Amino acid sequence: MEMRHPGVLRPLFAPIGVPGKQTERLPFTIRRVHNEADLWKAVRVRHAAYARHVPDFARQLARPEASDYGDDAIVFLAESKLDGAPLGTARMQTNLHEPLHVEESVTLPDWLRGEPLAEMSRLGVDNGRMGLLVKTALLKAGVMYCQQNDIAWALATGRAPIDRQYEQLTFVDVFPDLGFVPLRHVGNIPHRVMAFDITTIEERWTAARHPLLNFFCHIHHPDIDVSGRAGVRPPQPSARRAIASGLGVAQHASGRFESVA
Repeated sequence: MEMRHPGVLRPLFAPIGVPGKQTERLPFTIRRVHNEADLWKAVRVRHAAYARHVPDFARQLARPEASDYGDDAIVFLAESKLDGAPLGTARMQTNLHEPLHVEESVTLPDWLRGEPLAEMSRLGVDNGRMGLLVKTALLKAGVMYCQQNDIAWALATGRAPIDRQYEQLTFVDVFPDLGFVPLRHVGNIPHRVMAFDITTIEERWTAARHPLLNFFCHIHHPDIDVSGRAGVRPPQPSARRAIASGLGVAQHASGRFESVA
């Protein structure tokens, strides 16, 4: 049975260029962050989401991280079409120019070494009724980015019980004998390191009759846009006042966001 989400508008026939797919419009957009102002919107969501469950670590997330400015970093931002409010965010990092963050704590096994990889982290969404849809769409944005950039495997790390969500998406354990491993880039909190084969998603999910098969593989969502190359450049000294203002916004963000990874 196909999984349906509240807020997805009635499918339309696909436009030219997406043969064989229906088109669904979402009540929000997902796009790559390209400037400091939009990055601060993502930081607000990120900080508030993590503060709900890991407040000590969340203190490190009250401002943009150095990793947000990396050449291999892509920050996604979900925004409401109604009022432009930020609803969710996630960060993708590839290993095209440098090792993944998870490799600060573990040595990847042979079957992943030499492969084009991407790691999704800092996933947080609005805790309201649309949160599940936003989270699912952000995950699809990550899959789309990998597909468009010939990345074979996506890695994610999940603390309990969030790791079960990745199991449901058919992620597999990278270290099945280790279980939960303390990871430096998430405050040394124990996480499972898990991997997802991007290249076989449709085949595997068809065989498993996965409820998200249509959403990810058979429906075109024009409101999810992962195109673009340039990321966010580090701010110049003259931008310190704007950064301080953004920090205040992040520190006073509401508790309505939920961390996912």
